[in-house]
Amino acid sequence: MKKHIILVSGIILLLAACVPKRELISEQKRVKGLQKDSSGTHSLLNDCNSQVALLEKDKMDLKNSMNNLSANDQSAMANSNMTIADQAKRLSVLEGLIQAQKDVMNKLKKTVADALINFKPDQLSVTLKDGKLYVSLQEKLLFASGSAEIDPIGKEALKNLADVLNTTSGITVDVEGHTDTIPMKGKYEDNWALSTARATSIVRILTTDYNVNPHTIIASGRSKYYPIADNTTSEGRAKNRRTEIILSPDLTELFKLLNQ
Repeated sequence: MKKHIILVSGIILLLAACVPKRELISEQKRVKGLQKDSSGTHSLLNDCNSQVALLEKDKMDLKNSMNNLSANDQSAMANSNMTIADQAKRLSVLEGLIQAQKDVMNKLKKTVADALINFKPDQLSVTLKDGKLYVSLQEKLLFASGSAEIDPIGKEALKNLADVLNTTSGITVDVEGHTDTIPMKGKYEDNWALSTARATSIVRILTTDYNVNPHTIIASGRSKYYPIADNTTSEGRAKNRRTEIILSPDLTELFKLLNQ
């Protein structure tokens, strides 16, 4: 830039010696204009250089931010993957426990059915429902009408069932008495009393005579309120006069896992 100014000054001196004054003044004005343009261009160049420097800084800041974001994302993904892996493992354990319970109950159903194979379908039934095993004993197998005293053939069925219970662990036993809707007359006040007395008689036989663990067994009466057939017919009422022995698996480990 300095060389350019010196060259322009030399030209002015040369022109001063060779050209008229009017032309000299005109040239001087033109040179001043060139100098002004040169100064403006130089200032604009400095501004551009400053803008470039700022852009480079913004570029570096953005790059650093992207690198940090990438690292955070990777960490979050790793934590997420660990969580998913833990959940998958928990689900696998849960499915294993559920399947194990199903296997236990299916095996128990076969064992109980085999133990009671000598009794007729109209005397008792063995069914799986909602993960529980229901042994439904009809009134005619166990009791006389209106009585809670167990007949000898009924005791034989209970003995065969007790043999299975005494060799099976992790099972709770709920004995439920059921009646029809015909009001009670005689010894028992009502159907509540009869259904409960029948359940208690069965529990007493199982625990006292056949050594079933009393800590695993419950006696309850349901009266007429859980029918399985129409109480307006004699056949329906006969089906409703029953005692259900409900065998349930121990779900402690399953509930522990669900509550974690």
